[in-house]
Amino acid sequence: MVSQPPNRSEQIDYVSAQLLPRTALLTRLLVSQLGGELSRTEVGLLNTLSGGPRRITELAQLERLAQPTMTLLVKRLEQQGLVKRQRQADDGRVVMVSLTEAGEQALEDYRQQAGAALGAYLAELPDEDVEALAAATTSLTQLLALLQQDRTA
Repeated sequence: MVSQPPNRSEQIDYVSAQLLPRTALLTRLLVSQLGGELSRTEVGLLNTLSGGPRRITELAQLERLAQPTMTLLVKRLEQQGLVKRQRQADDGRVVMVSLTEAGEQALEDYRQQAGAALGAYLAELPDEDVEALAAATTSLTQLLALLQQDRTA
């Protein structure tokens, strides 16, 4: 008896259940392997700030951290010279956090190291797996666009 390929609903269920835990594990393994001075949370914050300055309250929401925790994280990165805080000109109560040049460079260095480490593992996979991951990466980009569109709507 020949087994039927999974239908769309089964594939959606599989991806919905497996994508997040597997990408989270991939991220943890790469961060752990890279070591370095920045934690996964710090890298996440720098990555968020690469999209432009943000308020601490917004950063806390985006990164799913309590506001006091985010304030401490920003302070620590500020002491390292990776981010800066500035009061908004039109409303002095609002503090905006942005990347410094050193922060941009640290993020770029991290991305290059992570890409090189991941690339070394990808090189060990068979061609068909690399092709499948390339196609999945394109699909993931489309999924991210949908998620970002919903967040701004």
